[in-house]
Order: sequence, then structure tokens, then C-alpha cells
Amino acid sequence: MTAEFRPVDVTAHKVTVEYRDDGSQIIRPVGELGQYPDRFTDCLDHWAAKTPDQLFLAQRPLQGADLNHWEAISYAEARQQVRAIAQWLLNVRVDGEPLSAERPLIILSGNCSEHLLIALAAMYVGIPYSPISTAYSTISTDFGKLRHIAGVMTPGLVFADNLGPYRDAIDAVFPGLPVVSVITAHGDDALKNPLSRFSELLDTEVTEAVDVANRAVTPDTIAKFLFTSGSTGMPKGVICPNRMLASNQEILADIFNFVRKEPPVLVDWLPWNHTFGGNHNVGLAIYNGGSLYIDQGKPTPKLLKVTLDNLRDVAPTIYFNVPKGYELLVQALREDRDAAENFFSRLNVMYFAGAGMAQHVWDALDQLAIEITGKKVPMMTGMGSTETGPGALFASIAECASGVVGTPSPGCEIKLIPNSGKMEARIKGHSITPGYWRDEEKTLKAYDEEGYYCLGDALKYIDEQQPNRGFRFDGRVSEDFKLDTGTWVSVGALRQHTIHQCAPYVQDLVVAGHDRSYISVLVFPDLAQLALLTELPASTDAETLVNHPRTREVFAGLLQEMAASSTGSSTKIQRLIIEANPPQLDAHEITDKGSLNQRAILEKRVDSVEKLYAAEIVEGVIGLK
Repeated sequence: MTAEFRPVDVTAHKVTVEYRDDGSQIIRPVGELGQYPDRFTDCLDHWAAKTPDQLFLAQRPLQGADLNHWEAISYAEARQQVRAIAQWLLNVRVDGEPLSAERPLIILSGNCSEHLLIALAAMYVGIPYSPISTAYSTISTDFGKLRHIAGVMTPGLVFADNLGPYRDAIDAVFPGLPVVSVITAHGDDALKNPLSRFSELLDTEVTEAVDVANRAVTPDTIAKFLFTSGSTGMPKGVICPNRMLASNQEILADIFNFVRKEPPVLVDWLPWNHTFGGNHNVGLAIYNGGSLYIDQGKPTPKLLKVTLDNLRDVAPTIYFNVPKGYELLVQALREDRDAAENFFSRLNVMYFAGAGMAQHVWDALDQLAIEITGKKVPMMTGMGSTETGPGALFASIAECASGVVGTPSPGCEIKLIPNSGKMEARIKGHSITPGYWRDEEKTLKAYDEEGYYCLGDALKYIDEQQPNRGFRFDGRVSEDFKLDTGTWVSVGALRQHTIHQCAPYVQDLVVAGHDRSYISVLVFPDLAQLALLTELPASTDAETLVNHPRTREVFAGLLQEMAASSTGSSTKIQRLIIEANPPQLDAHEITDKGSLNQRAILEKRVDSVEKLYAAEIVEGVIGLK
């Protein structure tokens, strides 16, 4: 596609490379990171003074008849409310003790204004908080991960936007703790916890204690704990000090230069218990005096309409999503010209993270942008983790492609060490976590002898002779395995390639073959796409869709096509099973953000694995002829 990009002020950083005798390399960005505030909430004070009437936060009403308007809060109003809530938090006593890092605030809530206000209030006076995945309270049936988190955190206060969905979890895991809720219903007074309405917090009279507590906050004061999604075990509590949050936002403002000149406008659904939504996106708005419109939609067929309504109403200047979200969005925008025209009207950049973007989705977004604006809107991506703030590496517009992660940003440096034929990446910088809360053993294992955080990912140069072009993601080191021939299989690269080749029918997959003679995969299909493929109703059960002759015919053809282009046993998939049963959260097969736990799935679905490696192809298995 030859159309030009819409002009946008984005920085692509050059690097220097230090080659060591042991084969390792240190990649450093050219340039230093700019200054950032000691306290992240200094940003709120700054914008409340500089642009008090600027819209900071907006959401559709949580309840009531008029759901079509936005409830908006300015920076001045937000600061006033945050300080009142902060005073209330300072007044709380649990067993005679104030809230602190030892007794922090736990948030069981989706994204909403009240969630963010109480979180900022806690940070404002140095009380750490932890937003917990709603799935652990509302989808899980045994509350296993929530109990684990409660044991690690020993919280002193619980916040829930709507008490109803969380009552069972609160009763089971947080007996007796004080609870704050926005929405309560008849009978909630029978909850076995002291209960306060959120509106009561806003009426608290502010005293000098708030300013005293605020001044005591330092760059090392813990702002929040973000729990990893538990893809390799129980969730770990990543410590996020003020320095980590503030420096990472200076990194982002350095990359997305246009936000310094024009406060960003975000329409965002990404959950705040994850670093992408909660640190990256929320922080981008606050740090740069921007406006955050909370999107209560999600990239699902059922909730996409909510997102579309919001995008028809508010035009973002920068847009963030996961690849599946973009896939559903571009299809919907093609059918809704008004929403598409508003979406692209002042859009500077789109950004994706969390997984690789399929090329057909990328091409469709480019084509739609050209139809509406005459130019492509730049798509960017990068690399990071909960432990890195998250932003650490960013791809330039010119090099951006699925799998490309770019170069380290100012404030970060990368160490590459040889590991099983790959270059394992480790990272050091301003925005790296100091460790895991109350887990010294895992903290010690997370860093090498020079203090670099071990990402567990491998990188490779786009062009080793031109390091400024950046890096590609080369898989998770811990996921790779050897076949019984001793041949290494790069799981990350194979998985990404296979999903791309099988688009749009594959949601995700797991690669099997450790110490076996060939590679097989367990496929988790996109059932909506299988319904279209088989021309069956969308409500058709998974077993019928998976076992339909048309489905099996298409996957058999895809398997043959991929085998014809494979380069050997390390890339050739010989058999597959299409799983009708989706991965289960309580079985630790999937994290709350949708990432698959490869090890757990292979262990839990041992019957499927054994079928893949039976002497002859058995029923349910699709194999090469």
C-alpha cells in the first residue's frame, strides 16, 4: 500500500551497542531521559492549577435511565474530590492501625471514575492500592487467586463500584474488612462488613493532614501493586513506586511527542488491573493534561457496540487496543461510516500490544484510513511488561510490523546474552520494578548479577549491521523446547506464524512436541468465524462447529499449506486438534487478560496430547497425509 502516513511527531531513538567478550551485548539509547516529578500525583496538582476547567475524566452513568450523556470531571474538580477522599482514607483505622503498605486498599472493580479517584487519593497520601482482576471475583468459582492475593496483601479496605457482583467474593475472602461501594442495593446492609457509600467520602472535610502526608511521598513510595496475570503460576505482586510510574510517562511523552503540544484524548476500555490500561494509558492522560473517556465496551461481539457508540461520539487523538480488538473494530467501522469518519478525524497514532497483529487486520485498517482521510494513520507497537512500567522498547513508524519491538527508549538499556542459540533480553532503567511484594525468592531470581531484570524473552536484530532499525521478538526462552532429534523449536515465532496463516479462524493455540519426534498444536478456534465458515447460526454449540466437515476440511488444507512452506522439523506442524472446550481460568489454563498458560494446558489436557502422538491418526485429530 503506497499511501503516505498522516504526519505525526513521534521520536525513533538511535542506539549504541557494546560488544562483550562473553558474547553478550549492551544496547543503550542515544539521549537521556528528561526530568519527571517525584510524586505521580504532582501531575494532578499541576494541571488543576494550569488548566482547571480542562476535562480530565468522563464516563457514561453507571446506573439510571439517561445513559447517553457523559458524566465529566475537570482537573480542578478531580483534585478537590481526590483530596476529600484522601482525608477519608487517612481517617480509616483497621484494628487500630491506619491504611499503609502493610494494610493497603484493594479495588475489586472495573474501570470507572470512582475507581480512579479513590486510587489517586490513595497515592496522593502515600497509601498503596491494588486493582484486582474482576475475573478473580466474578468468574472464578473457588476464588483461588483472590485468596492468594489477599494473603500476600493483607488489605485494610476494599472498594467495589457495584457491591452486587462482588458480595460472594467479599464474604468469602475479606470477612470483616471495611468496604466502600458506589452502588448498593436493598439488603446490602446485611453484608458482614462495615459499609460506606462512595458519596460519603466526597463530603469529608480536608485538613492539613492531607498536605503533610502528600509531602511525605517520595519517588520510592509505593503507589500501587499490580498483580501479574499468573501465566506461570499464582499472580505475583509487582511493586510500582512513584518513580516507576512517573519515569515511564516521561518515556512515553518522549516517544509520542505530540502529546506535549496537544493534550491527548483517549477513548479506552483496557482494564486498569493490567499495566497497559492502568499504567500506560491512564498515566498518559494524567501526565499530559489530557482527557480520558472510559469506554465500558470490550472487543467482544456483544460489547463492541458500546465501543462503537463511544467512538461515534468522541474522536480520540491516540488509540490503544489489542490485536483482537482491532480485528473486530475495523469490521464494525466498515459498516458504520459515521463512526469511522469520527474515529479517524483527528487520530495521530494507533498502538497495539499484547500479541502480534495479523497482516490482514493491519491492511484493513490502512485501507479504511486511506478511504476516509487519504493517508494511512501510523500504527505503532513496542515491548514491555508489568515489571518494566510497561513501556521500554518502541518501534519506529518506518519499521513497525507485527513482531517488531523496536529499540530501547531513553531511561532504559538492554542486555542480550546468548541462550540456546538465541539472545535473551534483560533490561535496566528508571521504570523497572524493585521486585515482588513479600516474595524475596522470586525477586532475587528476577534480576541478574548486574541488576538487569530478566524478561524471559529473546530478541533478534532486524539487521545486525544496522542496529538502529531495532529488534524483533524471538519468543519466550522458557517456552522453547527440543524435539527428540535435538532440534530446537522456537515456540513464540511458530505460534505467531501459525495464527497468522490460519486467520481468522484461530483465536490462539498451544504448541506441543517436547522430546517428541514432531510438532503438534492444540487450537482454540474463533467460534464466530467458524459459524460464518460453516454457515451455521452464531448460537451453534462449539462441538458442532469444531466437528463440522467444512471446518475440518479448511484446517486440513491449512495444515498442508503450512507444511509445504516449512523449512524443516522445527517449523513443520504435523497434527492438530481443534479444542471445543475453551481454556479455563480456575484451572490456570488462561490468565484474566486472555493469555494462555502453555504448560498448564499441556498438563491439564494430557488426553488431547496423547491423541496427537498416537501411532496412527485417531478420531478428532487432523494430520498431514
